[in-house]
Amino acid sequence: MTVVAAYLYRDGHRIREVSIDERIDCRATKSEYVWIGIADPTEAEMHSLANNYELHPLAVEDAIKGDQLPKIDVYDDQLFVVARTAFLMEDHIDYGETAIFVGHSHIISVRHGSTRAHTALRDQLEKSPRLLMHGVDYLLHAILDYIIDGYIPLIEDLEEEVLEMEEHAVAGFLGRDEVNRIFTVRRELIRFQRILGPMSEVATKLARQELPCIDAEARPYFRDVQDHVRRVQARVDGLHEVLTSVFELSTLLEQQRQGTITRQLAAWAAILAVPTAIAGIYGMNFENMPELKTKDGYYVVVAVILLICGLLFRRFRKVGWL
Repeated sequence: MTVVAAYLYRDGHRIREVSIDERIDCRATKSEYVWIGIADPTEAEMHSLANNYELHPLAVEDAIKGDQLPKIDVYDDQLFVVARTAFLMEDHIDYGETAIFVGHSHIISVRHGSTRAHTALRDQLEKSPRLLMHGVDYLLHAILDYIIDGYIPLIEDLEEEVLEMEEHAVAGFLGRDEVNRIFTVRRELIRFQRILGPMSEVATKLARQELPCIDAEARPYFRDVQDHVRRVQARVDGLHEVLTSVFELSTLLEQQRQGTITRQLAAWAAILAVPTAIAGIYGMNFENMPELKTKDGYYVVVAVILLICGLLFRRFRKVGWL
C-alpha cells in the first residue's frame, strides 16, 4: 500500500499527520476531521482502517476488490461512494477506481489503478481553508469533481482524433487501419458511457436525497457535479454521432468515386464499341461484299468511325461521364 497522505484537519487547517493504525477521536464539530488517502491497500491494512473508523465489512470488501461500478451505499451513519477514473492510454481508455468512506469525522479515499493522485487537489484545498472547514461533505464534492474533471483531457484528445479522421475521410479514402480505429474508438466510447451513467446516478442521489454526513447546504455543490457529468455525457454522445457520420461519409464518398469510375469505363466501352462493331463487319470473310471494291472505302470507314466516336465523346463529356 502507498499512504499518499493522512492528516488531521481543524478549522480548515492541517494540524498533524496521523497513522492508519491509530484511532483519532475528533471533536463533535464539522470543522475537525481526518482525511486519509491511500492507494492499492492490502487486506490487513484495510481491516486496520476498518477497526479504527468502524467501516462496514461489505464496503471494505468492495474497496479491496477495486472492480465496482460507480455507486453509493449507506451503512448506518456512514456513506460508501465508488467512483471510476478514466484516462486515455495510447489507443484505449484505462479505468481506475476510487472508493470513498465518509463519516462525520473522517473521509478515506482508496485508489486502485489510477495514476492521477489527489495531491494537487489537497494542495489546492489547503490554500483555501474556508472550504476545508465546511466538513467532509464539501470534501467529498471536491474529490468527485476532481475525478470528473479528469475525464475532460480524455474527451478532448478523442475529439481531436475524430476531427482528423473526418478531414481525412473528406480528402481521400479511409484505409483498413483507419476504419478499424473508428470502430475501436466507438467501442471505447460505449464502455465509457457505461461508467458515466452510474456516475450521474451517484451525483443525483447526493444532490437530491437525504443522506448521512451530507448537509442540505452541500447539495447544490453535488448538483454542480451532476451537471459536469451530464456535460461529459453530451460530449461523448456527440463523439459517437460524429464517428458514425465519418464512417457513413467515407462510405458514401467511396460509393460516389466507384460510380464515377464505373461511368467512365462504361463511356469508353461505348466509344470503343463503334470501331469494334464496324471492324467486325468488314472483317467477315464473305466473298460478295459490295463495299470491298469501293475506291475510297477505307478512308470513308475511318472517317465515320472517328466522327461517331467524336460525337459520343462529346456527349459523354457534356453529361459528366468523362
